[in-house]
Amino acid sequence: MTTPGSMSKTASFGTTNAVFIGRSIRLSLRNTEALIMAIMLPVMLMLLFTYVFGGAIDPSGNYVNYVVPGIILLCAGFGSASTAVDVAQDMTNGIIDRFRTMPIQSMSVVTGHVFASLARNLLATAVVIGLALLVGFRPTASALEWIAALGVIILFILTFTWLFAAIGLVTGSPSAASGYGFILLFLPYLSSAFVPTNTMPSWLQGVANHQPITPVIETIRGLLTGTSIHNNAWWAIGWCMAILLVAIAWSFMAFHRNARR
Repeated sequence: MTTPGSMSKTASFGTTNAVFIGRSIRLSLRNTEALIMAIMLPVMLMLLFTYVFGGAIDPSGNYVNYVVPGIILLCAGFGSASTAVDVAQDMTNGIIDRFRTMPIQSMSVVTGHVFASLARNLLATAVVIGLALLVGFRPTASALEWIAALGVIILFILTFTWLFAAIGLVTGSPSAASGYGFILLFLPYLSSAFVPTNTMPSWLQGVANHQPITPVIETIRGLLTGTSIHNNAWWAIGWCMAILLVAIAWSFMAFHRNARR
């Protein structure tokens, strides 16, 4: 028999997060249009750059090996951006107030979106890599290098998903969250994703070489295709860890500030 005391007992951290991760995954599966778009848009860009621009950029035909690491990160960025909209939707439709009345840790609604986004993005990344192999991508990575590249990709996805979650928490509507989040999606175009940074104007090279995306791409490119990584791996990890810590702290502060209103 359930007693009033047992009904008020707060659910454990693990149980609460498992429930909200499952909820977010089910919401993702229902929103098939967003999932398909998160996969199709990077794939279309890969085909565009490979078959339309690739011959002009690299007449040798090896451009696909250069561009795929950038497309992988672009895919992760598009997939993570939907987290801002999902979080903003929850914060504005009144469901958070309902969760706060229950004996659960309501912040788990955000972590649920984050880890569901990680699963969704890893699936999209696998699809993009599979299609890249079909269009001529020929990685030279060993099993250990594949594992290292996957680790960098996971860290990048977590970092930008938490950042998009924070954006969703501080914006006033899903449409605003989508607009602000879209700005971050331009960063890969100002990096070494599609062309080497030394081909850019000198004033733009400084921006491209000193922003978070370039070292992440160069690390993944080096692990998968054998190009020189130099110190990009340390910069990639450092950038991601710094942004991740700031994004998590920002998310917690924004959530609790909004929850007190």
